[in-house]
Amino acid sequence: MTRSELEHVLRAAGAIADDDEIVVVGSQSILGQFPDAPAALLASMEADVYPRSDPQRSELIDGAIGEGSLFHERFGYYAQGVDDRTATLPHGWQDRLVRVKNVNTGGVAGLCLEVHDLAISKYVAGRPKDVEFTRLLAQHGLTHRGTLLERLRATTLPAGLGPIVAARIARDFPA
Repeated sequence: MTRSELEHVLRAAGAIADDDEIVVVGSQSILGQFPDAPAALLASMEADVYPRSDPQRSELIDGAIGEGSLFHERFGYYAQGVDDRTATLPHGWQDRLVRVKNVNTGGVAGLCLEVHDLAISKYVAGRPKDVEFTRLLAQHGLTHRGTLLERLRATTLPAGLGPIVAARIARDFPA
């Protein structure tokens, strides 16, 4: 997904959900802070989004412009309607959201995760695609180990998961 494609998704999602702020929590939120992010980080053709004022309305987004929709068929990318509990994020993440609002978003503001908050959510999820994504973030110098460890300390996790996430971070930043 490109930045212009994300802007299109934001415009459509805002109209569908009748909300002028759409939160982007998935990997494509990288496009908020880094509109020209390396192509390897932009492989996903979906944007995980929800309306800020009423996350439950994400079901409307998913139904109208989600996977398999006419929107998806026509444009080749889509929105995945999620909610505010989808990603595990550090405390204070909402204060660090990166705002995307311009003529292409049609008055809708996309609120994208800051790159370290995004990375923490991926380290916690730990799926193979997340492992690759965080490795690429580190390899391209978009994340910093110290900031990630600070954010990890600010993240509420189930017992035993903290050391696993710390090891995942260490793997991406070999000495």
